Amino acid sequence: MEELLTGLEKLWSGFLGVAVFGLLIALLFFIGSRLRGRLSRPAAIVIFLGPAVILLIMGLIVPAFRTIWASTQNSSGKEFVGWANYQWIFDSQVDIIVNSVLWIVITPIAATALGLTLALLLDRMRREAIAKSLIFMPMAISFVGASIIWSLVYEYRAPDKPQVGLLSQIVMWLGVDDPPKWLLWQPFNNYLLMVIMVWIQVGFAMVVLSAAIKAIPGDVVEAAELDGATGWRLFSKVTIPMIRATLIVVVTTIMFAVLKIFDIVRVMTNGNYGTQIVANEMYAQAFVQFDIGRGSALAVVLFVAVIPLIIFNVVQLRKDRATR
Repeated sequence: MEELLTGLEKLWSGFLGVAVFGLLIALLFFIGSRLRGRLSRPAAIVIFLGPAVILLIMGLIVPAFRTIWASTQNSSGKEFVGWANYQWIFDSQVDIIVNSVLWIVITPIAATALGLTLALLLDRMRREAIAKSLIFMPMAISFVGASIIWSLVYEYRAPDKPQVGLLSQIVMWLGVDDPPKWLLWQPFNNYLLMVIMVWIQVGFAMVVLSAAIKAIPGDVVEAAELDGATGWRLFSKVTIPMIRATLIVVVTTIMFAVLKIFDIVRVMTNGNYGTQIVANEMYAQAFVQFDIGRGSALAVVLFVAVIPLIIFNVVQLRKDRATR
């Protein structure tokens, strides 16, 4: 009963906070709509952008600086240790960084390439919406749920016992008497985990790229075909350049998802057997071992890794706009 009352009090406090914030925003908008004269424009800018800027500062900038500062502290966060936590990462956690780089490079490229292939193939099918819906369906599954599904696919049992794992059974049908323990099979277990992420993201890539392909003007394709472009030449010289901006968006979006992924690794192997990545190690250091300094340093590494992707995305989109 006490726990129920405590939960209701927290729920009421949250609702009250949201309600007060909403009333303040409504009041500011009302005041801004009533202003006239020379002060109306700057006042309107402040009123409309002010809440967003405050939320950005409180929700992103301040936590970012706090995390950077915490990354220079010891495990308890009470003693300044400088770059010691970063030195620990690049001295003794090189395998984790290598695994993360492999995830960032392989998974987006594989998901985008497979999504593009499916988009090209399904656009020529009748009732393509049904097939696309089935392929897109994994996007509705959480990473944890997908991991549980694939843990059954990778399940290992001795050859003399009934097989539960689909992959083991298929391999045995192909003539292998004793399939490997898939999740312990280094270094290939890393790639088996990447398959799960590709399976989830390929539907997203397919839908977005299919829309981009359908948006290519028909007269452009007809002109290329009249010039003799068919098959691979038509695909490489016309289709790819026309959907280049969409390809960049898809690849970078999947990269962002991969950078923060830890659910799959956490559920499948918990980072053991050579499958640890930066995001999962950050969680382990900060919330399992309660080492605030090292956990914050790993978070900063992830934050820094995102910056080049954002810059690349912005530069490429500006180039695409300039050519139009």
